[in-house]
Amino acid sequence: MRSIIIPKLEVGRLRTGGLRSETGDLHGAFSVIGPYGRDLNIISSGTGPGCEGWEHVSVSTTSRTPSWTEMCFVKDLFWLETECVIQYHPAMENYVNYHPYCLHMWRPLNQEIPLPPGWMVGPK
Repeated sequence: MRSIIIPKLEVGRLRTGGLRSETGDLHGAFSVIGPYGRDLNIISSGTGPGCEGWEHVSVSTTSRTPSWTEMCFVKDLFWLETECVIQYHPAMENYVNYHPYCLHMWRPLNQEIPLPPGWMVGPK
């Protein structure tokens, strides 16, 4: 995760309510205009003691699930282009659906995410 919050996120930081945070915090809630001109609601766990070894960012809209382009946009707001993050599709018994239009990105702090060989994904 980036070590500082970029200006576009800082402008969208929520400063009141239960998820409020202070300028410069890596955690908090943000409302940002996405690449399609729609509001993206974002919550970041940051990297502090409460994250339990995981960086986590959730992304939602009020009326639909975020698109791939919107998730890439948010990924780039929080992480460097050299960092890999993942979206899980857990076993059905582990599903948690707190918000119908929310997706999550995760990155473990203490291990590298294994990736398949590039040729298995497709040609370059």
